[in-house]
Amino acid sequence: MPDAALLRLAEKLEPVTMCRRQLLVEAGRRCPWAYFIENGITRSYWLVDGEQITTSFTIEGSIVFSMDELYYDRPSEEYVETLEDSDGFRILVEDLRQLFAADLDLANWGRIIHQNEYRRLHRSHKERLTLPAAERYEAFRQQFPEVCRRAKLGYIASYLGITLPTLSRLRRNRRI
Repeated sequence: MPDAALLRLAEKLEPVTMCRRQLLVEAGRRCPWAYFIENGITRSYWLVDGEQITTSFTIEGSIVFSMDELYYDRPSEEYVETLEDSDGFRILVEDLRQLFAADLDLANWGRIIHQNEYRRLHRSHKERLTLPAAERYEAFRQQFPEVCRRAKLGYIASYLGITLPTLSRLRRNRRI
């Protein structure tokens, strides 16, 4: 991305420190911020009949925001929380919208981020529907080694669509 575009983006960023278990996005509420995670890990989840279903993880170098807010100007349908104390930057979603509208380089950067995220989500959805639990876990482990080291097993099991005892057994058998 050209330096001028990066500078326009940087002018709108403000540093932010986030505590462990801090909700960055909350379902049913407006969230005016997008977060660039410089240090830390987050997870996204839905609440279904009172149960948290993990839908995604992000680590350093990622951006986290409500797609509903950015693209549809409505409250999020999911939650995003930090799993560790985290540092990064935030930008108002409205400022991000304006930057995308005014700067083709930034708009293309945003498109590429979403293109990659869509591909990752599409692949993980396919894996959850077609692979046995052991292969799902192995694919996840390959794709997200940092998450495997830093997130609670219950969150990973939820993401993979398996029970915690099943995930524990898979991890135990893998070490043998």
